[in-house]
Amino acid sequence: MKVSRKTEYGLRAMVALASMAGVDRTVPLRQVAEAESIPEQFLDQIMAKLRRAGFVTSVRGAGGGYQLSRPPEAISIGALVRLLEGSLAPIACVTEEGNESPESVCDLYRSCRTRNVWMRVAVAVTNALDALTLADVMYDDIPLHA
Repeated sequence: MKVSRKTEYGLRAMVALASMAGVDRTVPLRQVAEAESIPEQFLDQIMAKLRRAGFVTSVRGAGGGYQLSRPPEAISIGALVRLLEGSLAPIACVTEEGNESPESVCDLYRSCRTRNVWMRVAVAVTNALDALTLADVMYDDIPLHA
């Protein structure tokens, strides 16, 4: 699974927003963009999507900005990634979203011997991301390795 810049930036922005303000106060978009080295115009588009989905709220005008709509413990990383990235399925025939059935995207749907591999990958990724909250990411003390 390759994650888009939108998802990478969105998750980083949410962690920064949670660290800077949480649900208590707003943070200007520019401050988040500068702190995370994210182009401000691109971040504005991402934050608009997060606001429409109810992950953040915004206040206009002087002293305005963004804040979390609920505590970091109540924000699922899986839900954030699905919003920003779309399906977590690594291949179209195992996707659970949209109007297309697996049969419509692949003629080999019924006989494909590798489909179970991709199903397992999709389930593992979904379970791993759904098990994490924004708070888990904020306070994760696992050493980072390259």
